[in-house]
Amino acid sequence: MSRQTINQLLQDNRLKHYVTQESVPVVPLVVEEAFNGLSDKEKKYAHYISQASWAGTRIVLAQASHEAPAIFDFLQSFFRSLVPLEGSFTVDDLNKKINANETDLKNFLQYAVNFYGNLGNYKSFGDTKFIPRIERDALAKIVSTSSPDTIKLFEACVDAMYSLDEENLEIGFGKTTCSGYYTKDVTKEDAELVQGFLEQQDISAYNTRLFKTSDGFTVLLASATKLPSKTHQYKNVNITVEYGDYQQDMANIVKNLKLAQENALNDHESNMLLKYVESFDQGSIEAHKDSQRHWIKDKGPVVESNIGFIESYRDPLKVRGEWEGFVAVVNKETTKKFNALVDNAENFIAMLPWNHHTKAFEKDQFQRPDFTSLEVVTFASSGIPAGINIPNYDDIRQTEGFKNVSLGNVLNAPITQGADELSFLHESDHEKFKTLKGKAFEVQVGLHELLGHGSGKLLSSTNQENSQFNFDPSTTINPLTNKPVDTFYKYGETYPAKFSTISSSWEECRAEAVGIYLCVQEQVLNIFGFCDKELADDIVYVNWLNMVRAGLLGLEYYSPDSKQWGQAHMQARHAILRVLLRAGQGLVTLEESDGETLIRLDASKIKTVGVAAIEHFLLQLSVLKSVADKESAFKLYEELTSLDERWLQRRQVVLNKKTPRRVFVQCDTRLNSRGAVELHNFEANEIGMIRSFITRFDQ
Repeated sequence: MSRQTINQLLQDNRLKHYVTQESVPVVPLVVEEAFNGLSDKEKKYAHYISQASWAGTRIVLAQASHEAPAIFDFLQSFFRSLVPLEGSFTVDDLNKKINANETDLKNFLQYAVNFYGNLGNYKSFGDTKFIPRIERDALAKIVSTSSPDTIKLFEACVDAMYSLDEENLEIGFGKTTCSGYYTKDVTKEDAELVQGFLEQQDISAYNTRLFKTSDGFTVLLASATKLPSKTHQYKNVNITVEYGDYQQDMANIVKNLKLAQENALNDHESNMLLKYVESFDQGSIEAHKDSQRHWIKDKGPVVESNIGFIESYRDPLKVRGEWEGFVAVVNKETTKKFNALVDNAENFIAMLPWNHHTKAFEKDQFQRPDFTSLEVVTFASSGIPAGINIPNYDDIRQTEGFKNVSLGNVLNAPITQGADELSFLHESDHEKFKTLKGKAFEVQVGLHELLGHGSGKLLSSTNQENSQFNFDPSTTINPLTNKPVDTFYKYGETYPAKFSTISSSWEECRAEAVGIYLCVQEQVLNIFGFCDKELADDIVYVNWLNMVRAGLLGLEYYSPDSKQWGQAHMQARHAILRVLLRAGQGLVTLEESDGETLIRLDASKIKTVGVAAIEHFLLQLSVLKSVADKESAFKLYEELTSLDERWLQRRQVVLNKKTPRRVFVQCDTRLNSRGAVELHNFEANEIGMIRSFITRFDQ
C-alpha cells in the first residue's frame, strides 16, 4: 500500500484504529507491602524466578512479530542513552536533551509505552497491530540526535514499524501468515499438515516455531542445548526437527532457575525447578509436564510462580504456547474466600447442567486444587490476566489436578472511572456499576477459574487400537441428541489440536458461562461475603451486566476483512451476549438511536429467562467439547459470532467510543551490595515505564 501520513490515516475509518491512541493509561502493579513481608530466602527465590521470567522477553517479542525484537533493541538503545536510571526526571527533562516538538515527543512516548506494555507491536488483547502516532519523518528527526548505532537500529526496523500493509494488520493466517510463530509463507494448511506430523511423532507444539524452507519445513524447538536435528518424510514432505531455538535466552533462563533452586523453600519446589531446568535445557515438554506435577503438589506456598510456554491464545492454530513467567506473593485474607469455594466445589459442580443428566461428562474424582489470591511481583509476557487456571495439559488437568490463582493487585489496580468506563450503560446503572464492578468481577473470576476451567471430562480412548475408553460407550447418552455417544478423542488426540482455531475461545466461553450461571447461587455469594439479599442481588445484576457489556465491547476485536476474532475472551463474551439476546422476553435489549447504543438488562428475569438460556448453552459448550464434536461446535460458534451488516454497524459505534487499554508498570527486583534482594518501584507514567525496561535489561 502507498505510504499515508498519520493525519491521513486518522481520517480513514478502517485504518485509524491501528494508530496508537493519544493517551495510554499507565497503572502501577503495587506489591511492596506483600513483598516486604517475605523472608530473605523467600525474596531470593522470588528474585531468581523473576530474572528467569524476564530472560524470556525476547522470546515473547519474537513470537509477537518478526520485527518486534528489532523495535525493542531500537527503543532500548534510544532511551538508555537519554533517561537516567535514578533521580528525578520528567518528559520535559527528556525534551531538553533532544529539543523535539512536544506533541511529537508525546506521541512517540505513547508508542513506546504501548510497545513495552504489550511486549511487542501487536496488542496482547486483540492481536492487532499499532503504529506510532508521530509522523515517520518527525520520528526520524528525533532519532537523528542519537548515536550512529541507535540510528542504524531505527533504520533497520522503521519500515516494519510503520507498515499497515493488509497482511500486517492482525496476527493470523491470511494471504500471508502474520505471526512470529511462522514464516510468512506458511499457510494454515501447511501448519495443519505439520501438526499432523507432530502428533504422529508424539512431539508437542507448545515450545515450537514453524518455518518453511526451500525443501520442506523446519520445526524449531526452544532449548539451551542444540541437540542433533533430524529430517523426516511425512506425506511426501520433508520436515526437519531442530533444537536450539532461542538458545541464548533459554540458557539465561536455565542459569537463573538453578540459582532459584538453591533458595527453594521445600522439596516440591526443588523438584519442580529441576524439571524446569531439564525442560528448558533439552527442549522437553515431558519434563515441563513433570514440573507441573510437582507444582500442583506444592500447596499454599508463600511465593507462587509458574514459567514456560503456557497459553496458546496468540498462535493462529492455537497449539503453540507463548512464553510466560510469573512470581507472586499470596494474599492470605482473600485466599480464605477461594479456599471456601474449593471446599464447596463438588456441590457447585453437581449443579452444572451436564451433571443433571449423567455423571459421565464429569471427572471421575474431583482433584482438589490450590486456589489462591496473589499479589504479582513479576508477570513477564505480552499481557497480564486477572486469573489463571493451569496447567493447560489436559492429561494432567483431567486426572492429576490443577491450580487456580486470582491476581489481586491486577483486579484492584486503579482504573479511570470516567465516561469511558460507563459507555453503553443507562445512567441509572452508572453508580451501581462503578461501585460493584470490582467485587462482582472477583466472584466471576473465582467461578470462571475453579469451576469453569476445572470442570468437565474429555471422553477418550485409552489405547492405540481405540478399543478401550475412559467411559462406557454402551451406556453413555449424549444429552444433546438423546443417543449413545458416538464421537470421542482418539488415542493421542488433544482438545486444542482437535478444536484448533476456536479451542481457546470455546473453553473461555464455557468458563465465562459457568461464572454467570453459578453466581446466582446464594451459597456462592455468601462465600464472598455478600449475605445481604439486596447487595447479593446487585452483585448478580452487575456481573451479568458486565458480561453483556463486554460482549458488546468485544466487537472491537472482530476483523471484517479476515472475518476472524482477535481475542478469545471477547469472542466468548460476544457469544454469550448473542445467547442472551436470543432468549428474548425482554431479558436483554439494545436501545439504539442516533448512533448511540444503550444496554437494558431486566434484573427480574436473570434467574429465570437468563439462567435457562445459559443452562442450555452451557450444556452445548461442555458436551460438544467432551465428545470431541468439532463439526457441531464450529457450526454453533459460527452462528453466534459471525457478524451481519447490523452487527458491523454496532461494531463501528463501539470503535468510535473505544478508549486505550491500560498497561502495567512493574517493579524490578535486584541484589544489593550485601547480596540482599531489594524491590525497586517506578512511577506510573511514560518515564517510569521506560525506566523499568532499561533498568531491567541494563547492560
